[in-house]
Amino acid sequence: MADAVAEPGGAPVPPARTALVTGASRGIGREIALGLARAGVHVALLARDAELVRAVAEAVRAEGVTAVELTADVTDPDAVRAAVAQAEAGLGAIDLLVNNAGALESEHALWEADPDEWWSVFETNVRGPFLFDRHVVPGMIARGGGRVIDLASGASSHEMRGGSSAYNASKTALLRLGTALHDEGFEHGLRVFELAPGVVRTDMSTGMTLHQGRTEWTPVERVTDVVNAIAAGELDACSGWFLRASDDTPASLRERAARAAAEGTQATARRLRVLPAGSDDPMAEALTGR
Repeated sequence: MADAVAEPGGAPVPPARTALVTGASRGIGREIALGLARAGVHVALLARDAELVRAVAEAVRAEGVTAVELTADVTDPDAVRAAVAQAEAGLGAIDLLVNNAGALESEHALWEADPDEWWSVFETNVRGPFLFDRHVVPGMIARGGGRVIDLASGASSHEMRGGSSAYNASKTALLRLGTALHDEGFEHGLRVFELAPGVVRTDMSTGMTLHQGRTEWTPVERVTDVVNAIAAGELDACSGWFLRASDDTPASLRERAARAAAEGTQATARRLRVLPAGSDDPMAEALTGR
């Protein structure tokens, strides 16, 4: 791993040597865990299916690093607390938290949605990351810093049609949660990233009406490349940003961060904002300038 990287206005944070990945049993979470392992990062793997977690753990160990197997419901506070304690016991500390576990409801217009299913999606996508942040971040701060990656979505920044209002609302809320953690934690050494993977071919994405007939998919390697660059400390200048692996690369993000710093726009770069209703909207500056 690279040496610690400093960014303007912030102390250096050492590269991650350990990570906790939620939703690690399949799909993007599995690939993130394996990508980190190939980079020499020891990984705690969390999901609800112990058998699937064990299979990924064996693949992680084959890369010559430690794998800690965890099973928990990410919305259960006691289960999350116990899982984090187990991860810390097995790894010694958690340097990088990847909030990947997510859910998508069955597709219905909002007024036809099942209230319990709707709220369950929101709890998985927002309450889950909050609980892991709540139990992992204090240890990071005590050690002088750490990194958090939230698996965001294009639905975090744009309306997504197709009867998935819970997913859309929860992924937007996740973006706000992450930027709040950045704003509150930066001076304590926290670096936080909202990473949308693009449209990776997974069980979730292929089941969505929105992607029926799609032939072009985001290679999952684009996601793991960005995650590994974050783990290595190469993208700390992008803390607080919304990143999208289908469009961003580690090299392009480093260049864009340098440009934002030179232009003095880093504080508002890649933040969620309401667009003004035309150039003469009296709210234009208030909406986009802070």
